[in-house]
Order: sequence, then structure tokens, then C-alpha cells
Amino acid sequence: QLQLVESGGGLVQPGGPLRLSCAASGDTLRHYAISWFRQAPGKEREGVSCVSKSGDNTVYADSAKGRFTVPRDNAKNTAYLQMNSLKPEDTAIYYCAALLVFNDYPPPFHDAFGSWGQGTQVTVSS
Repeated sequence: QLQLVESGGGLVQPGGPLRLSCAASGDTLRHYAISWFRQAPGKEREGVSCVSKSGDNTVYADSAKGRFTVPRDNAKNTAYLQMNSLKPEDTAIYYCAALLVFNDYPPPFHDAFGSWGQGTQVTVSS
């Protein structure tokens, strides 16, 4: 069974960059689409971005467009969330999630992602 572990969270100043990693084990990540979600205190979890299994197709929430990218390295069984121009409102726990797919399109955020990481805290503050 696929297991995911996020890393790379921390404290960053507004306007700064941060890269989160999502390392997979137990299966080959190239069969899975990867989505990133976040949950801020007192708010519902929201989808941030999704990347297809090949990495060729991506979807971004409006809040992430132009600032975030989602590269992946299937040879390393790892996906990433590269965040630039961070804002205080990006403060949240970030999760990666994987969905076994048979096409190369990013699935909707509301799909039932079967594997989730434990989350990593991102705090944007001066």
C-alpha cells in the first residue's frame, strides 16, 4: 500500500519561497496522480493543486495560480509543491494525497484520494 510522507514545512517570511516534498513508499508513484491540500485553523480543507501521473498536466486553485507549481520526480518516487511569493494567508497544514489513476488527467479535488500524508506545517509570518 502506498504511504506518503511530507517534509519541508516551516516558518517563512512573506514573499519568500518554500518547497514541500511528498515522498512515497510501498508502491510506484508513477501510477498515481498527486494532489496537495491545506487546512488552516478554523477553516475547511481545500485543494491547492494537482498533478497528473506523468507530471504533464496540472490544476491549480485560484489562490495558487501564478505562485505555486507541482513538479514531480517519478524516478525518485517524490512529488513537490514549490511555493513562491508566500502570503500570511498561506499559513496552514499542507497534505499530499495520491489517487491511483489510469489516465493522465488531474482528478478533481473532491475525488476519494486513497493515500494521505501526515501533513506539514507552513507558517508565513514576519
